[in-house]
Amino acid sequence: MKSPSKAQRLEEYLRQNQLTFVSEDLWRKLLTLFAPVSERYLRDLLHRAGLPIEQPFGGVRQSSFDELEASLSELEHAYSAAVANHDHARAKACRRVVIEAKDHARMASRNPKVAAEKREQKREMVEWLLVWLENPGIFESWAALRKKALTDR
Repeated sequence: MKSPSKAQRLEEYLRQNQLTFVSEDLWRKLLTLFAPVSERYLRDLLHRAGLPIEQPFGGVRQSSFDELEASLSELEHAYSAAVANHDHARAKACRRVVIEAKDHARMASRNPKVAAEKREQKREMVEWLLVWLENPGIFESWAALRKKALTDR
């Protein structure tokens, strides 16, 4: 008999524990409980289950510009708090997940197997991620202006 997959085991764990939010402590516990598991795979499973995840562990969501903007805004708040509290590890973790998202979006934007419209969307997302990386504090204002510019076309 085949043992349950990580996704099945996580689903059972979530059902048994009736979780509504994934904090840093729970995130670390889940990484240990389901080891070996990549952060990205765990994050995807938790997002599919509909659970909000504390940033930076929730990562950057890129399925739409609204999700991208929301997750980058959440990350900016987490990053600013980390800087203010001299929590260099958390600030670095915020930047790391944005860099990973940028790399992922850039890879999709250059993949000829991806539809042209999707490649263009990913190119634009790369720009948003680069702005965040350059200066997280201006991201929300920049995003509002950028959205206006795109709709005014």
